[in-house]
Amino acid sequence: MQLLVFIIAYPFLWVISILPFRVFYGLSDVVYLLVYHVIGYRKKVVRANLALALPQISVEERLIIEKKSYHHLCDMFMEMIKTMTISSEEMNKRFVITNLEVIKEYEKKGKSIMLIASHYASWEWLITLNQKISSKGIAVYKKLANKYFDKLVRDIRSKYNTELVPTNKTIPLITQNQQNKTQCVYGLASDQSPKADRIFHWESFMGVEVPVHTGPEMLAKKYDMTVVFAKVKKVKRGYYELTIVPISDNPNSIPNFGITSTYIKEVEKQILEAPEYYFWTHKRWKHRK
Repeated sequence: MQLLVFIIAYPFLWVISILPFRVFYGLSDVVYLLVYHVIGYRKKVVRANLALALPQISVEERLIIEKKSYHHLCDMFMEMIKTMTISSEEMNKRFVITNLEVIKEYEKKGKSIMLIASHYASWEWLITLNQKISSKGIAVYKKLANKYFDKLVRDIRSKYNTELVPTNKTIPLITQNQQNKTQCVYGLASDQSPKADRIFHWESFMGVEVPVHTGPEMLAKKYDMTVVFAKVKKVKRGYYELTIVPISDNPNSIPNFGITSTYIKEVEKQILEAPEYYFWTHKRWKHRK
């Protein structure tokens, strides 16, 4: 059944990926109308999240942000499809790294790097960074249930020199790379809610006490990795900028949860600058005090 679904869906995805951008984003507008106005995908979740995170603004203002966020959400998932066939030249025009020299300088120190991202703007196109660094690029991801689509995603990422590792295999892979002295950049998006049985620490996030992922900090301390934050900004439709924000090149000198706290504050800054580009459909505040 998985293979049949893949065989049916793949030609449609490929055709979408080769559409000219004007037509491509026109199709995204149609998807938005269906997702937001017809299906109403997770509207209750989005409205509850916005009310919790942005209580200082009016209901009318939150509604504007809500609609813009759905528009962006559709664009971003369409852009994931575009990644199948987009050229490196076109990608480099649309996803610009403003301070690549920061990563280059850290690489000279010979340590691996923990690059922590958030579900904001375009976390999917972060993979372009791996074509511009000398370290091995590894992205931690949640394995897809359909093994054929999972392989497709891994094949797409491999075009950009990115190796995908499932969450449950992250620690063994890092351990092996450390033993082999393989210098890597590990990318994780860690701003979502951890499972109830994996709650170890709480932080104030957008004014609400919530459990947070501490894995990136724990791994950085255990393996003495430099820690940076990947701040992605949406410049305009289909165009993004990545700025590397240093957090620490000596993680063990920072008190426990200090790195996690700094990361959470950076994510908050992103959201407050332009909240419409955050991933509001996720149940980020389902566990809260």
